[in-house]
Amino acid sequence: MSKNWEKVVLSPKHSVRDALAVINAEALRVCLVVDQEQRLLGVVTDGDIRRAILNNVALAQSITAVMNRTPITVSGKLTREQLLELMRERSILSLPVVDDAGKLIGLETWEQAVKVPSYDNPVFIMAGGFGTRLRPLTDSCPKPMLKVGDKPILETQLNQFLKAGLKNIYISTHYMPEQITRYFGDGSTWGANIRYVHEDTPLGTGGALGLLPADIPALPLIMINGDILTTVDFGQLLDFHNKYLPAATMCVREYDHQIPFGVIRGDGNRIIEMQEKPIQRYLVNAGMYVVSPDVFMNVPSQKYIDMPTLLEQQIAKKQDVLMFPLHEYWLDIGRIDDFNKAQLDIKGLV
Repeated sequence: MSKNWEKVVLSPKHSVRDALAVINAEALRVCLVVDQEQRLLGVVTDGDIRRAILNNVALAQSITAVMNRTPITVSGKLTREQLLELMRERSILSLPVVDDAGKLIGLETWEQAVKVPSYDNPVFIMAGGFGTRLRPLTDSCPKPMLKVGDKPILETQLNQFLKAGLKNIYISTHYMPEQITRYFGDGSTWGANIRYVHEDTPLGTGGALGLLPADIPALPLIMINGDILTTVDFGQLLDFHNKYLPAATMCVREYDHQIPFGVIRGDGNRIIEMQEKPIQRYLVNAGMYVVSPDVFMNVPSQKYIDMPTLLEQQIAKKQDVLMFPLHEYWLDIGRIDDFNKAQLDIKGLV
């Protein structure tokens, strides 16, 4: 998203001349017109200005005389690839970003969308589990090395991180580690920098953080279980974390559970309400986190701890632990049914 988009926001009180001055002064080649509540009213491009001049529209007139009142807008939830596809289809160089109430919250430009991102943030992939629920597939192969399509799960994850501009990869191993280290090596084949930490004994989903090397970049760390397939925009996830600077950010998914019976609510012997097979909705841990350096750099070495406990400790210290809701594709390959589903889904993910 463009960092300077606020500079091209005008109100209906501004003139066509004002819009021309802004377009000439800024590199975004567009003006965004909003009302007092920041709701988007229209868009003015340099092309709109040129057409107005040819049609003898006075430069002193309100900007509303030349603006496009029905511009194409997007939500902040679109991935970089979705933005690029939409811009290609519509031959558009910029797209206003609005929230559910129609309020302007940003501007996506072609120049920013095509720019290859680059982050120094470390990525920590937890790949040491036994995968017992996937036996017999995991009797001779660690779960992250099981092939979904023509690649191991771990390679698909790696490619998605590289595509997002994240190259500093750390992998935690325990079960059959040599299969992972032999396949990926130092990551140079993929253009990545891969380092390994080995758990001699399982340390829980958070304990391996204590094995990370001392020279790891002191930046927010993305942590993910090695059995997850997702299309989440890791850049947006980091932007969210960096905006609020919590101790940690947990990715969450909505999970629906339908009770297979009629549920009765009563007062004593009196029935007050009956619901037939109601659906209960929960937010559940998606196995992905962003962890601030103050947290992951202070996890004791060789101490067992799971991530929920580690985060609860931060909450007890009055530190912020935030949720990042996922709406993108997400699959935890924990069971045979999940593995089979992944084989069908993978074509739409790569």
